[in-house]
Amino acid sequence: MVRIAILASGSGTNAQRIVEYFNGHALVRVVLIGCDRSKAGVIQRSWDLGVPCYLFNGKLLRDGTVLRELLTQRIDLLVLAGFMRLIPAEMVNAFPDRIINIHPALLPNFGGKGMYGHRVHEAVIAAKEAESGITIHLVNERYDEGHQLAQFRCAVLSGDTPETLAERIHELEHAHYPAAIEKVANGM
Repeated sequence: MVRIAILASGSGTNAQRIVEYFNGHALVRVVLIGCDRSKAGVIQRSWDLGVPCYLFNGKLLRDGTVLRELLTQRIDLLVLAGFMRLIPAEMVNAFPDRIINIHPALLPNFGGKGMYGHRVHEAVIAAKEAESGITIHLVNERYDEGHQLAQFRCAVLSGDTPETLAERIHELEHAHYPAAIEKVANGM
């Protein structure tokens, strides 16, 4: 059994989709959702889904406490779903090629520190890009620079706002992220 922990900072729609995708799966299970924001919607979603939630702050992430919890929980694969913090090098080293992230743009464009959520969509629209999409990638010690596993695209429409583009990006995330995670898990 591949044991997955999800780290999230926001509302948790991707975390919910991932948990639902793996419910009843014979070989893969989400066993923990970690969150670094006490008022994030993902906390309620985790309890509604019957997945334990582990709440922590940036200090606990940096000092190794979160890593020790993940190791205690025998986590095999770490999945980031809207997690806004840089993963410490010690955690990257403890989970080599076993931390997956999703970014709401076609990397290497519109990535890096500070490029998340609506900021990404605003930048894509301001640059007058014809398309955007998602990038699923492994995590290293730098924002959005890990090995790319897959990209999926959608058009940027005339008259798009960050909100309308975000809706199409979320559809891509929900459709493709769980299957990409499953592919990595199956290869373990």
